[in-house]
Amino acid sequence: MRIEDLEDVPAGAEVVVVVGGQHDFEGAARLIEAAVQRGVSAKAAVLRNDDAVLVGNRISQLMPIVDEVSLVEAVPIGMLAAVEVAAPGHTVRTLSNAYGIATVFGLDADQTRTVSPVARALTGNRSAVVVRTPHGDVSDHTVPAGALQLIGRDRSLSIDVNRGAPAIMATLARVGELEDATGEAGTNVGGMLAKVRQSMSDLLALAESDMQIRDILAVDTFVPQEVRGGLAGEVALENAVALAAMVSTKHSGMQSVAAVIEEHLLEAGAADVSTVIGGVEAEMAVRGALTTPGTDKPLVVLDLGGGSTDAAVIERNGSIRATHVSGAGDLVSKLIASELGLDNLEVAEAIKQHPLARVESFYHSRLEDGTVHFSEKPFPPNVFARVVTLDGESMAPIPTKHSVERVRQIRRTAKERVFVVNALRALTSVAPHGDLRQVGFVVLLGGSALDFEIPQLIADALAPFGIVCGTGNVRGTEGPRNAVASGLVMAYVEGLAEMKETADV
Repeated sequence: MRIEDLEDVPAGAEVVVVVGGQHDFEGAARLIEAAVQRGVSAKAAVLRNDDAVLVGNRISQLMPIVDEVSLVEAVPIGMLAAVEVAAPGHTVRTLSNAYGIATVFGLDADQTRTVSPVARALTGNRSAVVVRTPHGDVSDHTVPAGALQLIGRDRSLSIDVNRGAPAIMATLARVGELEDATGEAGTNVGGMLAKVRQSMSDLLALAESDMQIRDILAVDTFVPQEVRGGLAGEVALENAVALAAMVSTKHSGMQSVAAVIEEHLLEAGAADVSTVIGGVEAEMAVRGALTTPGTDKPLVVLDLGGGSTDAAVIERNGSIRATHVSGAGDLVSKLIASELGLDNLEVAEAIKQHPLARVESFYHSRLEDGTVHFSEKPFPPNVFARVVTLDGESMAPIPTKHSVERVRQIRRTAKERVFVVNALRALTSVAPHGDLRQVGFVVLLGGSALDFEIPQLIADALAPFGIVCGTGNVRGTEGPRNAVASGLVMAYVEGLAEMKETADV
């Protein structure tokens, strides 16, 4: 019942008072107290403003009060409601339990199954309000996950996405070398793969028939699903499968890139400068990686990029083999954003790239490893009592209610599911006879090789095979992001030398 209608409520009636933003705490408390003195049984209150303590202190009757309900005007009026406020240090128990809600509202088995996501969404909250609306107020349409068709050179197999990532990856291994993949029409996986083809087709101005999906990475994760009928953005974490797809085209887009660069050079006045395709990226990366001090052939490079993980091996005789697997830094960021319920990928990127801390006072914070950091200057007010990312001396608050330990666990798990899994897949593909013990040196390249924990995670995974693994340092000075550029220059110089020798002969 809205607070404006309290005057018409007879004595003995049991009500939950809904207070909009137009009432300050004094006015709201005065109206509620007047109704209580008349004999109205005010069981609870729901407030728009942050006034729960101020209103509660001015009412003679003890009652649970939930405040800061931004959509209080949308709360259904005249409906049966349940309000729960937990004691300090505790969380709601009845309304976070599907059977507790069923007991309060007298629900049958089918109705209890329907409200189960509501209970999960309220888990961990200090307060909650659940309103029972008439049947039919909320409806939904479910799109099935669908089946994934994996087409190999020798065999084709189908796998239901609902069986999860391990089953998908096991089926992919049975298929062998993947030539293409399709999804069942009218399903989530079908729409996802169709979108991938369409995006690449638009980017390269090629027909969709020229696009083949040559690799799939499936990762079990969680996604926040909005609770049907929720008014405060409630979400429940549901099981999901994240898919990354590697697209191969019949025509390379590099020549188009070269033409655009040449056009820009011409506009800048460099009329006598031509642009040519200098070589295969994996081969150039190996050339550059070999300049890392302490390396030798045979050597494997792992290029940890944003969209894919690339591996190339150079044998003692100089022959090079390469492979490419789908999934890298971008997928990690999306997994972090999904499992934390973030709608901002930039925040997820910051979580992926930087350590965490919790600000516990205006002058000290506790880092994710448990150590305490003291500051001579007070921290900004917007980070007080918040989980933050640490980028040097600056702090950025994370919009989440999760603890430092939970955010760290999600971050590390996402990196392990993508980078560690892909490192093992790629290395097994290029290793002699698939035996990782035949690999001597692994050099990590690319932007993700600069990450503060990915190289260590991969090194730990490769340690049982006796592999020397570390971040590349091209030419002993340039770090891991200069390998391809150095390789291109070296190949160009070697080509000039060969041309000179030929001319001399």
